[in-house]
Amino acid sequence: MLHRGQQNTDGTDGGELVVPMAWLYAEYIADELLRTGDLMPPASFEFRAGRDALALTIFLSDTDGELSGIRVVTQLETWLSLTAYDQPWQDWVHDRMAELLAGATGSAGPAPDLELAAAAWRWLQETELLAPDLNAVPGGGAPVGEDDGPKVWTPAWQLGLPLGHLAIHLF
Repeated sequence: MLHRGQQNTDGTDGGELVVPMAWLYAEYIADELLRTGDLMPPASFEFRAGRDALALTIFLSDTDGELSGIRVVTQLETWLSLTAYDQPWQDWVHDRMAELLAGATGSAGPAPDLELAAAAWRWLQETELLAPDLNAVPGGGAPVGEDDGPKVWTPAWQLGLPLGHLAIHLF
């Protein structure tokens, strides 16, 4: 099996299956971090948003092109800083994706890793989830439960990013 970035010497893939190992590994790490934090049920859309946001962060921060299991613990601080509240994460993802896509020009098109990352990014941008309105001005009385307060439709990445950040802290 060929991995990302590997091709036959003639520039074609020879019809062999190209396995998107870098993306699958980033997604696995994100999934494990979120499951360890036990913040959301794994079947929820919120969990998916957190996993995709964290997987994108892990995948796109890998500038060497090879995620290493040994380096995961050393990367936690980098991922924390990238997912922090005051960071322009959305702009960073957009710029990094554009950079990788520009580098993937050719007849074969982008690598499967990059295609999966682009699909996750599209889902995070285009999907909106109903979430508590954290900007609501408290009024007449406090809601009885968390489900009783005001809600607002929020892009999935805005919900998933803090969830991923918190999962890294809890790890």
